[in-house]
Amino acid sequence: MDSSLYREQIIDLYEHPLHYGELDPHDFSYEEDNPLCGDVIRIDVRLNEENRISDVKWSGDGCAISQASASLLTDEIVGMTLDEVKSFSKETLLELLGVPLSMARVKCALLSLKVLKAGAYGLPDPDAMRKSEE
Repeated sequence: MDSSLYREQIIDLYEHPLHYGELDPHDFSYEEDNPLCGDVIRIDVRLNEENRISDVKWSGDGCAISQASASLLTDEIVGMTLDEVKSFSKETLLELLGVPLSMARVKCALLSLKVLKAGAYGLPDPDAMRKSEE
């Protein structure tokens, strides 16, 4: 697929995102932002009895790259175990996007993966951590 088709896919995913919304109840949820550009992503995950992802939703706001990346990532991880999610590589996500990105845009593209892994590893919410340090 050439890069113009990938660009069209990114715009389409931005306008018609996959797995967009919130899950309630969920087994874990995590949200974070990229303070440099203002992108915000939240991911909610529900696991089945085999500890595989049975449903996932994301919500947030930001550029087309961060939003398309969240759509592609959440579509890709349905059915995965937490160990598979923890080993999901940034290279795999960037390959799914399929367009060359500047370093600043790579941060946008990887925000959803950072959020997903933070939730999967059970890291505390950064806002809660900041409040407890005050």
